[in-house]
Amino acid sequence: MTANIRYKSRIPVKTEDSTEEKQYVGFATLPNQVHRKSVKKGFDFTLMVAGESGMGKSTLVNSLFLTDLYKDRKLLNAEERINQTVEIIKHTVDIEEKGVKLKLTIVDTPGFGDAVNNNECWKPITDYIDQQFEQYFRDESGLNRKNIQDNRVHCCLYFIPPFGHGLRPVDVEFMKALHEKVNIIPLIAKADCLTPNEIKKLKDRIREEIDKFGIKVYQFPECDSDEDEEFKQLDKELKECTPFAVIGSNTVVEARGQRVRGRLYPWGIVEVENQSHCDFVKLRNMLIRSHMHDLKDVTCDVHYENYRAQCIQEMTRSESVRGEDNRKRTT
Repeated sequence: MTANIRYKSRIPVKTEDSTEEKQYVGFATLPNQVHRKSVKKGFDFTLMVAGESGMGKSTLVNSLFLTDLYKDRKLLNAEERINQTVEIIKHTVDIEEKGVKLKLTIVDTPGFGDAVNNNECWKPITDYIDQQFEQYFRDESGLNRKNIQDNRVHCCLYFIPPFGHGLRPVDVEFMKALHEKVNIIPLIAKADCLTPNEIKKLKDRIREEIDKFGIKVYQFPECDSDEDEEFKQLDKELKECTPFAVIGSNTVVEARGQRVRGRLYPWGIVEVENQSHCDFVKLRNMLIRSHMHDLKDVTCDVHYENYRAQCIQEMTRSESVRGEDNRKRTT
């Protein structure tokens, strides 16, 4: 029989007569210890970007992390893009901000959706995600588990063209092929091509089609009851905002006497970080400031665990078949 007894530790209290320390153990400092250890170790995050060429993927990534990951990129002409097969290209950069180190890996997928026949063009992408799961599973089952490198894809930003009337067949098939393997966040690319009313209609249409086709995109966790009202309001706005309508720009322009990142047109300026112009700030806040750790948790606890359970089942099945064959040989 186990008895559960709760004690409330008290902070040292100085009385007038003595400096007696009353019951204070010190485990209240555990969060500080974890924080120091985490900061010292650093963090890692792997982000995949997918969508056809010309959707502004590279520009958006550079805008999100204020870095240039595509210095040596070679731009292909139309004929080369048509003949190009889907590639997987990794860009890794170490970023430091206020003493916190982040190892950021961007997995790019040039060639996706550019061919005339896009049948199963997502296969190299699903194979890559499975390969990272397999490598992690092998490392986890090996002897040296202390220095496992996590290359699993934690999030996939999928760029939907703004020119259509919702999801195309290739969009549906891609997301259905990946939704059990990775956290998918759909984006409406080049949102400055649309009016606010057109963006609202397109968002409603995409949400309806995601439900209709049973596509499992990343679901924001529910707020805890003890969260403050401001956080609950921000969480509500994020949920209502999906799919995010985004604009990227690495150009600094003059607007209202201030220098801002944006795009200059004959009719005016589109500001990337102006929330009345696009959802870039909301996407950045969600991806980096509020939900990065949850994306990693869902990858580990849901997608990787599903893969791991499947591997163990297959190993058990093959061992039982092998044992049955051995018994038949001996009889």
